[in-house]
Amino acid sequence: MNRTENLTSTVTDDRPLVLIDEHAHAWSPRTARARFREGLCGPTAGVAAGYTQVNLISLPADWAYEMLLFGQRNPKPCPVLEVTDAGSWTSTLAEGADLRTDLPRYRVWRDGELVDEPTDVRGYWREDLVSFLIGCSFTFEWALAEAGVPIRHVEQGRNVPMYVTNRQCRPAGRLRGPMVVSMRPVPPEHLAAAIRESSLLPAVHGGPVHCGDPSALGIEDLGRPDFGDPVDLAPDDIPVFWACGVTPQAAVTASRPPFAITHAPGQMFLTDARDTRYRVL
Repeated sequence: MNRTENLTSTVTDDRPLVLIDEHAHAWSPRTARARFREGLCGPTAGVAAGYTQVNLISLPADWAYEMLLFGQRNPKPCPVLEVTDAGSWTSTLAEGADLRTDLPRYRVWRDGELVDEPTDVRGYWREDLVSFLIGCSFTFEWALAEAGVPIRHVEQGRNVPMYVTNRQCRPAGRLRGPMVVSMRPVPPEHLAAAIRESSLLPAVHGGPVHCGDPSALGIEDLGRPDFGDPVDLAPDDIPVFWACGVTPQAAVTASRPPFAITHAPGQMFLTDARDTRYRVL
């Protein structure tokens, strides 16, 4: 079994992926959540432009301190924006939202094994679950776009490519695992702007962790991401890698907690918080 087989395997049937509406960039977060609650699913890059997107991981309460510590020790891949009370499915970042229904797709884990990828986890919900909302790099893509940086996966209608790296996160109790990164190809003339604009948003992963040769991160083939879709690079594009909020899922696979619920990679929770809320002036 390779290092990502459990993490990337799918347990779904042959259901077609319902693509996000072409007008989704203009939706309000409330509209997006309502559509997801009704069953719409797909990558959320570009949805509800200007609003913060977050990763989700829900763990039993006896693992919650370790998850909080894991985030504190690994702030680049796991910048924690909110922690719920045990059993709560509400968020202060999105009034009236339901964390059990309002994401496009979820992942359900038992003993580190992926067992389901539903669009609704009310049937799996437990009163001891503590949820962590973790910053997502989709949030800073609008800052990049406004600075003239092309967003290749959005242009190509694909999910952002994500890769498991050879960089190990700092452990926290029972939680350990490798860092996951997302990759965006950037033309050389836009590299400084991409670094500058993303660095101004540390709560959603901040600046890149690596630019250039993917083998330095243990990535053998950019055309075979562990999650998401491959994207086409222009001839002069530089692959730029940002820490990714799928990292807790790599920790679930490595650490094997008895139960966990996460978002499906690239299919995020839309909050009511403006992207500018997390921008460092």
